[in-house]
Amino acid sequence: MSSRDAIFSKIRTALTDVKAKADYPDYDSAVLYSKPRLEGTSREAFTRNFTAVSGKVVNSIADLVTFLQQNGQTRGYCDPVLMADVGNALAAAGLTVETAYDRSRYEDYQFGITRATGAIAESGSLILDDAHTSDRLAALSPWVHVGVLKESEIHRTIPDAMAGLGPSRNILWATGPSKTADVEGILIEGVHGPGLQLALFI
Repeated sequence: MSSRDAIFSKIRTALTDVKAKADYPDYDSAVLYSKPRLEGTSREAFTRNFTAVSGKVVNSIADLVTFLQQNGQTRGYCDPVLMADVGNALAAAGLTVETAYDRSRYEDYQFGITRATGAIAESGSLILDDAHTSDRLAALSPWVHVGVLKESEIHRTIPDAMAGLGPSRNILWATGPSKTADVEGILIEGVHGPGLQLALFI
């Protein structure tokens, strides 16, 4: 057994003893949310706050095709469950779309399209739940990640989103593209991936 396998084996063994998540601490959710960030409908608030953190909302597949073509992102991955709704239209427009993510070729994918299991209007965040994602790396390694969701899946506030968390042990909130300010206090986007974070409503 390699060192890597040994480490993961220990993690799996440790997790089998964890039967349930710990309870959240008590708090009054009414005092936690930011009213100024919630003006308008949930979709309007999400769009405004997502855009403020350098995310881009795409309102149609035609707009997504145009965006990818104009930015030279013509080869990528699409979650198989989204192929009928999204991937086929991209392929019909001449883009190369694969439904099997080959991790050994991670540099070949210019865009990755995966499900977002929700969004948070208040913070402008996409919710990515590994339990519903075909391949987590497809949301990280391509320069462009497209999270696909329905408007009905927007949580209005962070407390709402917390209350709606499912049993999955690995849920990520993506608030715009990857960014860091570690280097000289200068905010740099696209450091760890993705460089461009899109939200597509279908």
